[in-house]
Amino acid sequence: MRTVIMAGGLGTRLAEESASKPKPLVEIGGRPILWHIMKIYASHGFREFVVALGYKGELIKYFFLNLYRLGNDLTIDLKDGQVEVHECGREDWRVHLHDTGADTLTGGRLKRLKGLLDGGTFMMTYGDGVADVNIPAVLAFHKKMGRIATVTAVRPPARFGGLEFNGDLVAAFSEKPQVGEGWVNGGFFILEPGVFDYIDSDQTSFEREPLERLADAGQLAVFRHEGFWQCMDTVRDVRYLNDLWEAGESPWKIWE
Repeated sequence: MRTVIMAGGLGTRLAEESASKPKPLVEIGGRPILWHIMKIYASHGFREFVVALGYKGELIKYFFLNLYRLGNDLTIDLKDGQVEVHECGREDWRVHLHDTGADTLTGGRLKRLKGLLDGGTFMMTYGDGVADVNIPAVLAFHKKMGRIATVTAVRPPARFGGLEFNGDLVAAFSEKPQVGEGWVNGGFFILEPGVFDYIDSDQTSFEREPLERLADAGQLAVFRHEGFWQCMDTVRDVRYLNDLWEAGESPWKIWE
C-alpha cells in the first residue's frame, strides 16, 4: 500500500528555515522531518511512498538521490572518481518523487497523483507532523467503517480548527479557529480512490471542500488518536521537537 506525503507547500510561518529549503527538509535531530515521518510508516511495514513535490522540490530529490551514499561510509578514488560504499545500513523504501506544481493546493496535488493511486486503498499525510499513531489500527478501523476516507483526529492547542463528530463519522469539518481545546485534523488519512471525485482542480484545498463534502455525505470516518502528535509550523515547534529528540523523549520514534 502506498503512502502519499504532501511536501510541496511554502511553509510561510517557518520562513527562517523554509527560505532556503522546503519545510519537509527542516531537520529534527539531524534528519529532515520528512525522514521521521517515513520512518513511522516504515516501522509498521509500509515502505512505498509517493512524495508530492512543489516548492524547492529539487532539494527533496537531491536528498533522496544522496541518502544511500551519505548514510554509509565511503571510499573515494580521486584519480578516477570511483566511489565504494561500505554499507552500515540502509532504508528499505521505494520512493516516487512527483512534481505537482509550485502553486497547486493540497487537493490538486493529490489529484495529480491519481494515476499512481487509483488501484485501491492508499494513505496520505502531511510533510510537517509526527505522531506515535498506530497506522495498522487506523487502517483496520477504516476497513471496518467502509467509508471513502478516514481522518486521524488529535488534540493539539486551540490555535487550530475543529472537527465535530456523530459517533464514528465526522458530522462537520471546520478549519476556523476553535474556542478551547478540541479535536482537529492530524493528517494520517486512509483513502479510497473515490476521494478523487471530491477534488475539482489544482486550486482545491483538500482541507476545505473535499473534506467538508465527504463529511456532509457521511463518507468521512474519524479515528481518535489520544497519544502524541505535533506539527512543525513555527521555529518554536522546531525547537520543541529537537529538544524532545535530544532528551531521548521523542514519542514518535517507534523504530529501533
